Amino acid sequence: MNLKVLHAGISVYNMDESLAWYEKNLGFKLVSDDGFVPPLKARVCFIQNGDFQIELFEYENPKKLPPDRLTPNSDLQTVGTKHIAFATDDMAALKAKFTENGVDIAHEVTMQGNRVMFIRDCNGVLIEFIQNN
Repeated sequence: MNLKVLHAGISVYNMDESLAWYEKNLGFKLVSDDGFVPPLKARVCFIQNGDFQIELFEYENPKKLPPDRLTPNSDLQTVGTKHIAFATDDMAALKAKFTENGVDIAHEVTMQGNRVMFIRDCNGVLIEFIQNN
């Protein structure tokens, strides 16, 4: 049996702001806007970069992200899905871009010789970047 990663899902506070943020900072493009989906009571969009998609959900009354989910090390202690991780071959350039764009850099560390950086998207959702050395 072969499995292929299709997408990850992220709930957002504001769809239009999130679409713009993911395009500007991570190069994702809108590939599908399903509009308001009655069974979910949410607007649903798919964005894509390369072969990877993210499904974004905007609910009319979203529940606020709990404070312990905003910090990588405390978030890891909470059971459940944690974050999306991307590989990069130039962490310095990526950090410079994020700094220029005002992206919230949550955490930076070197682990086993690999550079790791966590950021928060415009909703506070953690995203990880790894440069293997």
